[in-house]
Amino acid sequence: MSTPLTLRHGPLRCDICPELGGSIAGMWMNEVPVMRSTQGTELTSVRQSASFPLVPFSNRIGYGQLQWSGTSHPLVKNFDPEPHTIHGIGWERPWTVLESTESFALLAMEHKADAAWPFDFDCSQVFKLEGDALDMSLSVTNQSRTPAPVGLGWHPYFVKRPDATVQFAASGRWEMAADKLPTHREPHAGLSQATAALTVDHCFDGWDGVLTLKDSQLQVTVRSALSRLVVFTTPERDNIAVEPVSHVNNALNLMGATGASAESLGVVILQPGESFSCSMRVEVRSTQEVQA
Repeated sequence: MSTPLTLRHGPLRCDICPELGGSIAGMWMNEVPVMRSTQGTELTSVRQSASFPLVPFSNRIGYGQLQWSGTSHPLVKNFDPEPHTIHGIGWERPWTVLESTESFALLAMEHKADAAWPFDFDCSQVFKLEGDALDMSLSVTNQSRTPAPVGLGWHPYFVKRPDATVQFAASGRWEMAADKLPTHREPHAGLSQATAALTVDHCFDGWDGVLTLKDSQLQVTVRSALSRLVVFTTPERDNIAVEPVSHVNNALNLMGATGASAESLGVVILQPGESFSCSMRVEVRSTQEVQA
């Protein structure tokens, strides 16, 4: 159990749990859940949260083996029963609140190289409620003495009501093998369809930075300058994960396996002391308001 931090602005409320991976426990508009939501005082596991930060990489590093600069780094496998290392380490560590107001919070985390990640870094995330939106930013700085690869993103789960639709444009989709690692990229225009029967667990690239979820209660628009988007849901799930990310799944190992450049896969290589930042905005309006 952690001590939550509650942000409010107008009809919006966001419960943040700094000690549980700097995660969002829940987000509501007029008490209608926007994301998969638990009261902050009741959240006990990041795996049940509404959203968590992805740092210093997103999605999977295949079989817990990081191939980097000619060296193989075995990593802690952190998502039983999967055989991979997944979602970075920020979601597993406590964050410190550096500053907060009624509608704003600044959190930070520092990491020293260990078996979970072999490079020193520090990172921060900002949450701000304003107007009809939650604005978030995430930054990481390489504190190692050598160049280090990084990736950033978020893993929000949005409520998927029976009449929901999802729409976004992209140019490609990475196909996966049975082990959930990407094999190759195919052209793909994105999605524009009902979510009730949708089965998807893919990384899309060439994303134009806008995704809209709409149902009879809410219209949610996710915006980011990041050009890759992981989307995950099945007909059995009552939520849909919509993850703006900076790089392709398993990108660090794909570089070595395929010879693809860091830039083409979205991997950012930070020199000592360099930083990388990104942002995401979640806009929420009632469907009645949009249709009026």
